[in-house]
Amino acid sequence: MSASTLKSANQAVLHRMVLSDHICPYGLKARHLLKQNGYEIDDRWLTTRAAQDAFKAEHDVKTTPQISIEGKRIGGYDDLRRYFGLKVKDPNTTSYTPVLAVFAVAALIALAIGWLTGTQFVGIMTVERFISVAMMLLAMLKLQDVDRFATMFLNYDLLARRYVPYSYIYAFAELGAGALMLTGLLPWLAIPIALFIGGIGTVSVFKAVYIDKRTLKCACVGGSSNVPLGFVSLTENVMMVAMALWMALGGMG
Repeated sequence: MSASTLKSANQAVLHRMVLSDHICPYGLKARHLLKQNGYEIDDRWLTTRAAQDAFKAEHDVKTTPQISIEGKRIGGYDDLRRYFGLKVKDPNTTSYTPVLAVFAVAALIALAIGWLTGTQFVGIMTVERFISVAMMLLAMLKLQDVDRFATMFLNYDLLARRYVPYSYIYAFAELGAGALMLTGLLPWLAIPIALFIGGIGTVSVFKAVYIDKRTLKCACVGGSSNVPLGFVSLTENVMMVAMALWMALGGMG
C-alpha cells in the first residue's frame, strides 16, 4: 500500500460546537491538528446549545469538542494532543515565560529607541532604557487587575502587610518611576520612588524566599501568573535600586 493510501485511510470524527455567534476555538484547533497528522475528518457541527447538551448527555462527556479516530473515542482537544504524543500545558505549572517575554520586548524597545533617535544603539544608554521600559511593562501587567495583584503582593511584601493601600499604590509608583527614568524628567522624584519601592521589595522577597523558605507565586507580572517568587522578583527590585543609584550618581545619559 502506498504512503498516500495509508494517509487517506486515517479517519476521524469530530463533534464540535458551531453557533451563529460562537465557534468553539478548541474545535478549530482539534480540526487543524487532525489535518496536520493526515486525517480525513467527518466534521459534525453542534449548531445549538440544545444539540450540544444532548450530545454531552448521550455520550456522558462534560465538554466539546469530542474526537473519535477509527471508531475509538479519543476525547477532547487535550486528549487528542496526548494521543499524538504532544505536550499538554498544566495551568498550575510554574513558568518563567511571561517574564522572559517582558524582558525580551523591553530589550527590543530599548534598541528601537536608540535606532530611532540616532543615539547610542548598544551601550550604557541601552541598559538604562531597558530597565526603564521593563519597569513600565511590568507595571502595565500589574495594572490589568490591580486587586488581584494586590492580593498576591500581600503574601510577602513587608510594607503592604502593615499598610494595605501600598499594595495598590505599588504598580502606579513603578510605572511613574519607569516613565520618568526613561525620559530623564524629574530625577528628584524618580530616584526616591525607585529606591523606596525597590528597596522594600528586595528585602521582602529575600526574606520570604531565602530566610523564611516560603514557596509563593510572584506578583511581578500581575496577580494571575504562575511565576515562582524568587530570582525574578528580586531582579526586578534590584534593577530599580541600581537604576536609581546610577541616576543619583549622575550616570543617566
